[in-house]
Formats: sequence, structure tokens, C-alpha cells
Amino acid sequence: MTVAIYGHPFSSFTWKALIAAYEREVDFEFRMIDPDHPEHAARIATLAPTGQFPALVDGVTEVVQSNAVIEYLDLHHGKGAPLVPLDPREALAARMMAQVFDDYVHVPMQRIVGNALRPEDSRDPFGVEQAHGVIARCYAWLEARLQDGPWAACGRFTIADCAAAPALFYGDWVHPMAGRFPALAAYRARLLARPSIARVVDEARPYRGFFPLGAPDRD
Repeated sequence: MTVAIYGHPFSSFTWKALIAAYEREVDFEFRMIDPDHPEHAARIATLAPTGQFPALVDGVTEVVQSNAVIEYLDLHHGKGAPLVPLDPREALAARMMAQVFDDYVHVPMQRIVGNALRPEDSRDPFGVEQAHGVIARCYAWLEARLQDGPWAACGRFTIADCAAAPALFYGDWVHPMAGRFPALAAYRARLLARPSIARVVDEARPYRGFFPLGAPDRD
């Protein structure tokens, strides 16, 4: 039975699962969550606590949360070096960096985007200001740690880079690096040049009109 991944091509957290699947050359079926596929929306509502995606179904096994999906693919599908290194110390470093990108770039970026989707009288300027502050502090932290080596952890492409790609892609749209973080900007460029990441960027291109802040004319 073919593995199924539920999500949407423009969904930043879905990107993480797709990048891992492309990196490991996994044979999978992508099940789009959109109005044209109500059966997929109904299924994701039973898979995930709040209907969030991505989610993975492999026979009777159901996996939610993007990092867990990546680890499941490592264990059961595809080929090549695992995205979570086998060495426990390296695995800790890779997981730590993945969590940093998720918590301090990805989540506040989504908070800013989500605010723009609200009715004007329900928006939260103070929350947006706080989210920008979190991203700025994380950018500075990352800048100091990306001076050596091409990837975020362990000297090779890992789960940390799967997390970094969507976080920094969209993060730079909402909180531009603007020349202040050259090492971080160079790392983002390396990510976007990697075939698995270039593929998710291209697959998401038709949906850029959905971006409520206006997608910049780049990337």
C-alpha cells in the first residue's frame, strides 16, 4: 500500500514532510486538502487534533505533526542517510535546531500571516509586534551559528534543514533579512537551491495569490 501524505502545496508545515519525502525518494500519494477534495478534509479532521496538516497514513498507521512524519519516513520508507542522524548526539543537535526554526521563526511568522487574515477590527497589532521581535532575535541567534558549514546541524542535510526551509522562505517574506544577516541569507539561498526544496517552492507557485500580505516578486 502506498503511503499517503495529506496537506496543501502552499502550507509551510506540509513543505517539511514533502521535502523529507523527496529527499528520501519515497513513493507516496499526495492528498490535497482543498474545497475540491472534501473527502480529504473529512479525513484530516479525524487524523489530527485540530485538523492541522501534514498527516501521514501508511496502512493502519497514522502519523501527525511534521517532525514525527519525517522521523516515520526515516524509519520505514525511502533510502539514503536518515534525516535524523543515527548518532544520539547528532540527533539531539538536529532535533534542537528543527525545534528552533519551528518555534522561533515558523510559528511567529504564521502568527503575523494569520493576523492579516482576520477582519480588520479583530487584528492584534501588539501580537504582531511581538512576533516580529521573536523572529528578529532568532535571526540574530542563527546568524551567529551559521558562520561555518553549509547546513544547520551535523555538517549535512537533516531534519533541521527540512524545518528551516519553509520557516526562512516565508519568514523572509514577512520579516525580511534585508542585508543584516548575511550568513543566514546565504543559508536560505543554499536551501532554495537544493532540488527537494526547489521542487516544493515550484509546486506552491500557483497558490501565491493566497498570501494575504502579498507575495514578493522574488524567490
